Amino acid sequence: MVINGKKSLILGTIFISLALLFSLSFNFSVQAQEEVFRVGISQFVEHPALDAAREGFIEGLNEAGFVVGENLEINLENAQADMATTQTIAQKFENQNLDLVLAIATPNAQSAAGVLTDTPLIITAVTDPVAAGLVEDLVNKTKAISGTTDLNPVDKQLALIKEFIPDVKNIGVLYNSGEVNSVVQIDIAKEVASEMDFNIVEGTATNTGEVSLAASSLMGKVDAIYLPTDNTIASAVPSIMKIALENNIPVFGAEKGEIENGAIATRGLDYFNLGKETGHIAARVLNGENAASIPIVGSQNLQFIVNKQSLENFNLEIPEDLKDEVDILIE
Repeated sequence: MVINGKKSLILGTIFISLALLFSLSFNFSVQAQEEVFRVGISQFVEHPALDAAREGFIEGLNEAGFVVGENLEINLENAQADMATTQTIAQKFENQNLDLVLAIATPNAQSAAGVLTDTPLIITAVTDPVAAGLVEDLVNKTKAISGTTDLNPVDKQLALIKEFIPDVKNIGVLYNSGEVNSVVQIDIAKEVASEMDFNIVEGTATNTGEVSLAASSLMGKVDAIYLPTDNTIASAVPSIMKIALENNIPVFGAEKGEIENGAIATRGLDYFNLGKETGHIAARVLNGENAASIPIVGSQNLQFIVNKQSLENFNLEIPEDLKDEVDILIE
């Protein structure tokens, strides 16, 4: 009986140990399955470039193993181009104890940086993070901010206009003077204009409702129009194209979305790819890296994009020496 008792005690101990082991294993499995990262996305306004950046960001996270519906939850907020709303969104995200926030465009990035305390901030579609006051340096940063910049090769884009229109003398530039990212590009345009032997004529709008008036103000004063990566202007490209077509003034852009909406050509970045690069950076942060130690980078993959129908509309042709360089021809 004593031996049987010992056997029973041993078997009982083994059973309890196995049950405990199974319970711990089950609980660990449940916890692992329940580990969901919460990311807030603050977007300034809806237009092709920013939408593409957002979609690319989600794709970049997906490629890194963070999948919506599995281990990723995304809260998307759109400011609809209202500066006050960017602040509201930033405060909302600060109160939600998120794992990470993505700010798409300079105004949202500035608002988020001023409000977030412990939440890492990832930015994209921000032309100059230093001029915007987000960081002191793109590499050596003290704040938990990283991501990508969409600073365009303004000099190359203006040079492209001269290749299409060799005798161009006055180039109109439409932009929102209230957007830091746009002012940076205008300053660059002014610097290179004298070197390329043409003048910059400014047309400013503080909101989308003023864009048509600004475009009309350039008619009769310019030989071509250049659209930088400006959120206000990008939201109103169709109305710009209507006025330009009526006056036969060729329009050139800075990014793919503007070309898809009717501008003739650009040497610019693809915002979807920029967003993917941003998503890869965000994944590194979610995996434990400090955002402050990850440099803010720009896209290295510029594309020569041409809208075939717009060429015909403005009676232009791709310069012979550039025909083999076209990366994307929009029919």
